[in-house]
Amino acid sequence: MPRMKARETTCITTIMFSLLFVVGSPQSAGQATARDPLKIPDRDEGLPGAGPLRRSDWFRGVWRSRRGSWLKKTEAQKNSVVFLGDSITQGWRDDFGGAFDPLKVANRGISGDTSRGLLVRLPEDVLNLNPRAVVLMIGANDLAEKADGEIVFGNVKLIIERLKKHNPKMPIVLCETFPCAPDNYRPVAEIRRINSLYANTYSDDPQVTLVKTYGLFAGSDGASLPGLLPDRVHPNAEGYKVWAAALRPVFAKLGL
Repeated sequence: MPRMKARETTCITTIMFSLLFVVGSPQSAGQATARDPLKIPDRDEGLPGAGPLRRSDWFRGVWRSRRGSWLKKTEAQKNSVVFLGDSITQGWRDDFGGAFDPLKVANRGISGDTSRGLLVRLPEDVLNLNPRAVVLMIGANDLAEKADGEIVFGNVKLIIERLKKHNPKMPIVLCETFPCAPDNYRPVAEIRRINSLYANTYSDDPQVTLVKTYGLFAGSDGASLPGLLPDRVHPNAEGYKVWAAALRPVFAKLGL
């Protein structure tokens, strides 16, 4: 009988330990997301940065579709100049309308994305390409989600820190946040605040080139020019030409 009890005790202890490992492990809840880089994490806990990360059904679909389409292009697009951003970048299409030929470029813009979203997907979508340079422009969707300019700047700062850590010699081209409509949905004051923080932090940074894109698209009231951004957010064909014209001399100066 004592020997039988010892065996039963050992068996029960083993079962309890196994259940504790499977159910109670503090990492188990997040492992499913970690195994699927195309899925938006369901919770903010443990994610880098701050502020909004969109999780609506339509955005989850765009996030998965866009990122899934890039997986098969990773090897071919290594050592590209990588453009990172939201729908304003995505709208330039994968070939950028030939605006930068013969430069090798990769479009990593996702419609609806926020600065925190860029930070979350940075390793797979950008760092895995071992970029020759990175062009970054973001902010409109953060403001639409009621984040302030400090949030956008804080996330962009983290993105730039990670890019520098990945390659201390890689050029980083930071474009000012574009103007939007003259209303409180994306306040002019907050956009100006973001760009002011950029200027104060990166004007003398040898690895970061700050491109003054805000003034290219803003009127005297600080809001977007409808002739270049018809819906007050997204450039038309002429607007993209203006943006490209601002970037080409920068690429030339950087030897790209």
